[in-house]
This record gives sequence, structure tokens and C-alpha cells, in this order.
Amino acid sequence: MSDPTRQLAIDLPPRPAHGRADFLASECNRAALERIDRWPDWPGRRLVLYGPASSGKSHLARLWCAESGARYVPARDLASELPLANGALPPAMVVDDAEAASERALLHLFNSCAEAGTALLVVSRNAPAAWAIDLPDLASRLRAMPAVGIDMPDDALLAAVLVKHFADRQLRIAPSVIGYIVPRMERSFAMAASLAARLDELALAGGRSIGLALARQALAELGAETA
Repeated sequence: MSDPTRQLAIDLPPRPAHGRADFLASECNRAALERIDRWPDWPGRRLVLYGPASSGKSHLARLWCAESGARYVPARDLASELPLANGALPPAMVVDDAEAASERALLHLFNSCAEAGTALLVVSRNAPAAWAIDLPDLASRLRAMPAVGIDMPDDALLAAVLVKHFADRQLRIAPSVIGYIVPRMERSFAMAASLAARLDELALAGGRSIGLALARQALAELGAETA
């Protein structure tokens, strides 16, 4: 039977919830959350936050923005934001997906923040030691920064992440379906996001609620089934 709450659904992008209560704390991200909470005491007022795709790094960064008044800058916008910031830097700044930023723009930001006493959070997929960096000055500054990582999720967190992705898409999923998916999926935050997106597409296309049959189909299509 189709879900009546989805009969008039249209294909709208999900609206991720980025509040403090929406962050799913677990052993794999507890150190990162604690370090973000201690931000006034960061050595040098700087921190690198790194972890896998879809692991909650941007969520933590936005929580820090709310607490610190930081300006949030995606890496792709860094070069265009810097001229605007030169006159009066905010008290804090975040650069998200920093590995994709222009090295010269990132180095300029480091120097500007140091001169202005601006706190800086650098968010990336990998720890700075794993970055391929051409500018020696940038490499030395990054690798001297304190860093904290988010590890891969355990089963309990994967289940909670799936539920959150479905909730962001205004989908209700039976616990039995979550229980079926978790032990069979690739152990990653990114796969949880992909599965939620694909199941949403399948449910919309077929006018069906999400049950075990759609779960099996999505796992097979994404090559996610490991058991």
C-alpha cells in the first residue's frame, strides 16, 4: 500500500537540520564535538576538523558558527570572500572543504587571521599531513595546527544517521527496515546519505512506502550490500 503522506510529494531537495539537538553524538565523533565546545581555549585560536564525507563535519562547523559568530565560507568562495574581509575580519571564520581551496587564498587567510586575532576552523576530508600542498609556508602552518578527526561510524550511529537522513526528507521508515539495511550496507556516512537519497527516489517514482523490497533494490543498485 502506498503511503498517503507521499501522494502529493514532489521532488524537492531535503532540508538538513543543523541544530545542536540534531547532531548525532557517538564515540566516533565525541572527541570532535568536545573540541568544538572548547573553542575559546584552542591553542592559537585555530583548529583543523577532518573526517569522512557526510560524517557531520559541516554540521559541527555550523554549530561553531552559531556559538562563535563565525563567518562560514565554502572553499570555492574563499578567494572572492577575502577582499571583502580584508577591511574588518569577523571574530571567527570557517573554511569548509578546505582541501579544495586555492592554496594562495588559504595562506592569505591564515596570515590575515593571525594579524587580526581571528579564530579559524579549517574543515577537510583528510588530516593536514595527508594533503598534497605545493606552498611550503601553507604546509607548515597547517601541519602545526591542532587537529581532531571523526572516525567511521558504528552500527548504532549508522542507524541514527539513516533515520536523520530520512527525517530530513520527511520520510518515515519502520525500525525493521533500518535494522535490515544497517548490517548489509557499506560502513560509511556517505553510503547512508546515498541510500536515503535513492530510497526517496524509488518511493517517489513508484508511489510506494519504503519497505524491505525497496531496501533490497537500493542496496543492490548502489552495490552497498556487504552481507
